[in-house]
Amino acid sequence: MAEEVLLLDFWPSPFGMRVRIALREKGLEYESWEEDLSNKSPLLLKMNPVHKQIPVLIHKGRPVCESLVILQYIDEVWPHVSPLLPTDPYQRANARFWADYVDKKIYSTGRLVWGATGDTQEAAKKELINCFETLEGELGDKAYFGGDKFGLVDMSLIPFYSWFYALETSANFSMVEECPKLVAWAKRCMQRESVSKSLPDQYKVYDFLLELRKKLQNQPHH
Repeated sequence: MAEEVLLLDFWPSPFGMRVRIALREKGLEYESWEEDLSNKSPLLLKMNPVHKQIPVLIHKGRPVCESLVILQYIDEVWPHVSPLLPTDPYQRANARFWADYVDKKIYSTGRLVWGATGDTQEAAKKELINCFETLEGELGDKAYFGGDKFGLVDMSLIPFYSWFYALETSANFSMVEECPKLVAWAKRCMQRESVSKSLPDQYKVYDFLLELRKKLQNQPHH
């Protein structure tokens, strides 16, 4: 089975983490190739010529790109084990909506929180906390975003838990104080082996982002 599923990945990428979690939830064996994003492999460029980004899932030699598309593909190809999406069409639409919200808001705002300084960083921090609070509102008193089942929205958001420490440290705020429900939800998710095995250590991610920030700051500005 393993030779059929290959994942082109990069360890600190929250988008790669999503796919790792989904594959583990389904109990699928897969091979993972770590990409060097400053020197992309010919295979990555061939398999994802449009965006040239990870993650790319290669199944039976055919590529599937973009993490949310990959999650839905995995769910459709292996529907019988741990469904990632609910069966009800309205609930499915709702799950897709919130996964898309995470995609559009959290990564780009988070990048400014650890990568920017001054007013830009402060504004991004406010917006990020606001986004997290919106997600808390959607979570409500449920165990997971989909109710009592771990699913697509949880899988889309939980990788950012590995970034919490970097975000808090860079912008000097506390996730527990700002969004206690979300932190409790994240700890619940972390009790799942599929999640704990797929997420890197928070401090390791912090060191990586620190290095990345130095590199970005040392680049000549055009």
